[in-house]
Amino acid sequence: MEYYFKTTISNTTFDKAVKKTITELEKEGFGVLTEIDIKSTLKKKLEVDFYNYTILGACNAPFAYKALQAEDKIGTMLPCNVIIQEKVTGNIEVSAVDPVSSMVSVENKALGNIAAEIRDKLKRVIDNL
Repeated sequence: MEYYFKTTISNTTFDKAVKKTITELEKEGFGVLTEIDIKSTLKKKLEVDFYNYTILGACNAPFAYKALQAEDKIGTMLPCNVIIQEKVTGNIEVSAVDPVSSMVSVENKALGNIAAEIRDKLKRVIDNL
């Protein structure tokens, strides 16, 4: 079982791909709580060059609330991460975590149903890019 789903975007810039991903997340009710620029972080901390790589921490507040009510330790797996990376210029890959796969070890049926709904929303985000 894959723990993510992905798509590739071309004919755009990396920054535009990040913005488009955020827009698609918003259409599905997600807000972006964190935006981590791995390229600049690695340059600053380790003085190494890395390709464009951004991690978005996406949260759908109503579903996060439901998940926390069903399982109080589920915050260890929140928010849902979406990554945008450009290993080759002009070839941008966007990947999102599959919450069903990541929560398979949590034995809680209510949480499984919530994860399935979030998976559907994240899958639509990826499909719409």
